[in-house]
Amino acid sequence: MIVPEVQTERLVMRGFGEDDLDEWAAICSVGEVTRWLGDPDGLSREDAWRRMAYFVGHWELRGFGQWALIERETGKLVGRTGLLQPEAWPGLEVGWLIAQEHWGRGFAPEAGRASMEWAREELGADHIISLIEDDNQRSARVAEKLGMKVEGRTRIVNDLYEVRIFGTELGTSSS
Repeated sequence: MIVPEVQTERLVMRGFGEDDLDEWAAICSVGEVTRWLGDPDGLSREDAWRRMAYFVGHWELRGFGQWALIERETGKLVGRTGLLQPEAWPGLEVGWLIAQEHWGRGFAPEAGRASMEWAREELGADHIISLIEDDNQRSARVAEKLGMKVEGRTRIVNDLYEVRIFGTELGTSSS
């Protein structure tokens, strides 16, 4: 599958490729970046590659997935965002991960908003969620900036993690 490219004011959202591994592994090696994904010590290079392969496979199996986020000004990989709905997931999720040196620059809400618009326009989605652990205040703020409210709680990944379900209606497509 060819992953569609989406552009925002400051970002290019495109599929992950083998050439992204060095930058992606560096981003994922920081435990503070990956702690809310169940990896408080960061990821090894090998595990970062596996995570990239998961994103590529999600596109192939579901027809949507996570995009690599490239800062237009520098051409650098700054993180990932996009859509997820693995088996046993409670709904279509928008998720994000931003390199620590780029925190606070608004990349997560900018890319999250573009992902939500793509989900509405291309998938016909009318509702989207984000699954966020209670102590993850940064992601909770991003979800709120995207118009989401807490809708409930659920357990994910073989019941290992209890998370809040943030969600919002996407409205109707203008096309």
